[in-house]
Amino acid sequence: MRVFITGIAGFLGSHCAEYFRNKGDEVEGIDNLTKYELSRVPYLNPSIVRWYVLDRLDKVGASLVKGDICDFDRLLNIVTNFKPDYIIHAAAQPAMTIALESPSMSCENNVLGTVNVLEVAHKLNIPVAICSTIHVYGNGDNKNLQKLLATNYQYSEISKLLTGNITPLHADKYADEIYARAFTDSYNMKIAVFRFTGLYGSFQFAGSDHGWISAFGIQTLLGYPITVYGTDNQVRDILYVDDAVRAFDCWYKKPVSGIYNICGGNECWITLHDVLRIQAKLTNKKQNIKMADYRQGDLWYFCGDYTNALETFGWKPKIYPEEGIKRMMDWIKENRGLFNEKI
Repeated sequence: MRVFITGIAGFLGSHCAEYFRNKGDEVEGIDNLTKYELSRVPYLNPSIVRWYVLDRLDKVGASLVKGDICDFDRLLNIVTNFKPDYIIHAAAQPAMTIALESPSMSCENNVLGTVNVLEVAHKLNIPVAICSTIHVYGNGDNKNLQKLLATNYQYSEISKLLTGNITPLHADKYADEIYARAFTDSYNMKIAVFRFTGLYGSFQFAGSDHGWISAFGIQTLLGYPITVYGTDNQVRDILYVDDAVRAFDCWYKKPVSGIYNICGGNECWITLHDVLRIQAKLTNKKQNIKMADYRQGDLWYFCGDYTNALETFGWKPKIYPEEGIKRMMDWIKENRGLFNEKI
């Protein structure tokens, strides 16, 4: 099989590349290799990070073509030449903070980029899986945090969307879902929309904008301050990246178009407090935790129901938080030279 991956040098995209190459598939991808988000993180050197990821892709035999998904003609030319059987669309501007700062840039990357990918997939008759987020449900239930905690409430794909205080990132991701449905209905395409919960794992160069679990782990090990916004009693059903990548493979084998929660469910339900506690124990480090006000658009609780993915294409999470966080922390320890130590 030939797999084409957008955002192949990113966290999720690079893991997808490694997974499919290890299965013996041919893998090529596109990435604009931006350093913008990386440059906002004090303990990262963007050039070192990019070198590390590109070297990893090279070692597994995945090909990267530098380019931007917002350039339709170039994207079409690259995909046409590669002739893939499957497109995984992992390229995105994923940070709510950045979307608030620059709505137009976020929209261009997330919405125009996704429409370009869908149009290329349509022209070449290729099934495609795109990445959405559990944030499309909104944060209107923040006021019901204690009730949600008490009942272990699970959101399904038919739960109400865009409740509460939304941001440009919410609008971007919901627009992507609408376009995916439009292409499915209009052209009878095979399209999956994956609503991912909080992803974490090895090879994640995270900061305060995005990837909070990995960011907390790096900050714990290196001694940087850790900022918790609002309360550490917030809950997520976190998802280890290997489980996320496996969902792409499971869907391709049974490609039923639709929207799917790709999430941890009750098995991976955990508070921010417990994530920090586990990381402190694994590193034997005293954490410098600072509390700050809630951020606009933040979601205080999410536990998803992945029944639709399980019943449709047989996917469910297998790596639970204790194991996943340990795997992530082991990688951070082994590669601490990639990070700038606290001065």
